[in-house]
Amino acid sequence: MKVSTAFRSLLCVLSLTAAALVLPAAPAPAAASTLREITNFGANPSALRMYLYVPTTVTANPAVVVAVHYCHGDGVAFFNGSQFATLADRYGFIVVYPSVTQASDQCFDVSTSASLTHGAGSDSQGIVSMVNWVKANYSADAGRVYATGVSSGAMMTEVLLGAYPDVFAAGSAFAGVPFGCFAVNPDALRWSDDCAKGRVTRTPQEWGDTMRAAYSGYNGPRPRIQLWHGTNDEILNYVNFGEAIEQWTNVHGISQTPTSTDTPASGQTRTRYTDGSGTVRVEAYSLAGTPHNLPVDAAAAVHFFGLDGTTPTTTTTTTRTTTTTTTTRSTTTTTTTTRTTPTTITTTPTTTTTTTSQGSGGCTAAYSVQSQWPGGFVANVNVTAGSSAIDGWRVSMTLPSGAVLTNIWNGVNSGTSGTVTVANQSYNGRLGAGQTASFGFQGTGTGAGATVSCTAA
Repeated sequence: MKVSTAFRSLLCVLSLTAAALVLPAAPAPAAASTLREITNFGANPSALRMYLYVPTTVTANPAVVVAVHYCHGDGVAFFNGSQFATLADRYGFIVVYPSVTQASDQCFDVSTSASLTHGAGSDSQGIVSMVNWVKANYSADAGRVYATGVSSGAMMTEVLLGAYPDVFAAGSAFAGVPFGCFAVNPDALRWSDDCAKGRVTRTPQEWGDTMRAAYSGYNGPRPRIQLWHGTNDEILNYVNFGEAIEQWTNVHGISQTPTSTDTPASGQTRTRYTDGSGTVRVEAYSLAGTPHNLPVDAAAAVHFFGLDGTTPTTTTTTTRTTTTTTTTRSTTTTTTTTRTTPTTITTTPTTTTTTTSQGSGGCTAAYSVQSQWPGGFVANVNVTAGSSAIDGWRVSMTLPSGAVLTNIWNGVNSGTSGTVTVANQSYNGRLGAGQTASFGFQGTGTGAGATVSCTAA
């Protein structure tokens, strides 16, 4: 992908170079707790490299986690800079670390029709080949395959889940974009400035159709997904967070209105979207005041996958090494590597929600502060039709003194401070009796104390 110098520098979240043992494809070797490179693992149209971590103690029919690196990274750096291998030691699953070779910026292909189509080629097919190799050689559980990644890796996570719903059970994407958002040219690896800056907005149905077209005729279950995004993301605009929620809730056939909202940690607002049986299909974390370089909570991802409930029966203390072997295998040099934790960004406590609602003319509006931090906030407004259907709505908001609206999604604003009017988009104006649509926005200052009223257009 073509990216700016600033983008390259900002996405170098972790930079650690190490070598890895190169082995031909073969049944599971005896060595463990070592990052190894596997070659000849199957169809690999874009010449990805496959790194594999197998803990000393593995559960029977282990789960597989695919951990996908960021731009200007590689599989070895992501192994060293994240906690997924440590968690694999604890819970007995296997981790695959794909690594880009062909793109100069080492970003994954999330834009071409090949990568965005089931079985059509490019990076997504190569990664699925890695998964199939692990299933064949380690008797891995085909029903417990998961993907996770950061930035470019988060985008690829959504591509894998969207194009291969028959392979992946769930995923966790840290600072990504909706499936297909980067598809500006079906035959070229391209950076999409429109998507990155939040200018690609679609209806939930349109987003869902984009994903469904990736695997035409597929009628099976869709993977669950966990989404993470910072409100101050300067590389992949926060708008992409809301668009991804719309896409995944539509694909799962569930409401875009959260089933629950809470604050599991300082600066975090978590919304959950469940199906009729109460299963969380989409879980979304908004991180207040956080830029693109967000903290990666590997334990939360593993918990969402359901992999922390069964501990291997044998506990073994291991020393993790990265090993280099010559092609003749006559000499082996071992270098011990130290895994570092990505920088954690601290935010001040979130202000949980102050809600007011007023109504006239056939609709009501309810305002809530989703996240609050020094100097800024994220708010949400639910618009609900009254006893009759409406063809459009208009919300008048009086913001607190000093508050300024800086970014809005699912609505069109007039004004940015004081009294602000927000009208519906073309896709969310018509509401049946009792139905609800919502819009959200980011602002500077404080969000507490705003008042809202709604009028049917």
